[in-house]
Amino acid sequence: MKKSINTTEIMELIRELVSIPSPSGNTDAVIQHVDEYFTKLNIETRRNHKGGLLITLPGQNNEQHRFLTAHVDTLGAMVKEIKPNGRLKLSMIGGFRWNHVEGEYCEVETSDHKKYSGTILMHQTSVHVYKDSGEAKRDENNIEIRLDERVTSIDDVKELGISVGDFVSFDPRVETTKSGFIKSRHLDDKASVAILMHVIKQLKEEGSSLPHTTHFLISNNEEIGYGGNSNIPVETEEYLAVDMGAIGDGQSTDEYTVSICAKDSSGPYHLGLRKHLENLAKKNEIEYKMDIYPYYGSDASAAIRAGFDIKHGLIGPGIDASHAFERTHETSLYHTGQLIYHYLKSDMKN
Repeated sequence: MKKSINTTEIMELIRELVSIPSPSGNTDAVIQHVDEYFTKLNIETRRNHKGGLLITLPGQNNEQHRFLTAHVDTLGAMVKEIKPNGRLKLSMIGGFRWNHVEGEYCEVETSDHKKYSGTILMHQTSVHVYKDSGEAKRDENNIEIRLDERVTSIDDVKELGISVGDFVSFDPRVETTKSGFIKSRHLDDKASVAILMHVIKQLKEEGSSLPHTTHFLISNNEEIGYGGNSNIPVETEEYLAVDMGAIGDGQSTDEYTVSICAKDSSGPYHLGLRKHLENLAKKNEIEYKMDIYPYYGSDASAAIRAGFDIKHGLIGPGIDASHAFERTHETSLYHTGQLIYHYLKSDMKN
């Protein structure tokens, strides 16, 4: 029997996922978490060499396959330099702005898995000392980590085991509200991962087969451009990336519907697949918004650039303040889940 999308379950999955640090390049722990979720459901998984997680659900048609992906890697940083005063300079992982992480709590993980807390601050933070505290440029030269350890020199920091190349993750500060919002860092794209996890569980519990054999990739390098550009079976005809819809001036995407992307910085998405998704939404009373993202790229566009002969599409929940203090609403999670479910249960439209 068909079950409805349960946003309470999805929000709990999101809370679990965002609470596991996973900047691009250091995603083993969160991939293991997702792997264990599917293992408990008796769903077979495998890892690719890049560390992503692959799941395949057999379908009635084994000649025309589908491929869906959502990415579990996030923005973050690496230790670039240990400063003489014991503070740490950073190198970005992913595309964000320094002012969006200023004042954030963070965690430094060493190569031998020791973890130290700290705060990301401007060097010129104190207004009682620095006249240019408000005007100084927020960049890699002025932003630093203040470790929560008694360190005042390079040697003090090295004695902790911290060195150049250690990963830095940002505190998600996840919170749900009585009004149905979930706000947290890294909803891009752990909200989509949670939706896929939930939908796959629903399909497993239903016990019915899909029209087409379908592969799912929990990708782990999207924020740096190449998460979903490999491990795509030759039988794949449709590739659907599930990633956030960006909200801002001139955008139609909101926090209450599923966003269907018509075009991003890579160019238009496949028109036939886009129309199929739109028709499914209309037929099943799924609230959606069509949109264009001018400064955006997805795993689907990465697969196209890699030379795969596929029809590519992009949908996802609407996320406010992308790559900063993100937020979405349970209704957006619901409509995104509904569209994915009905898409997976539909026949391909040639």
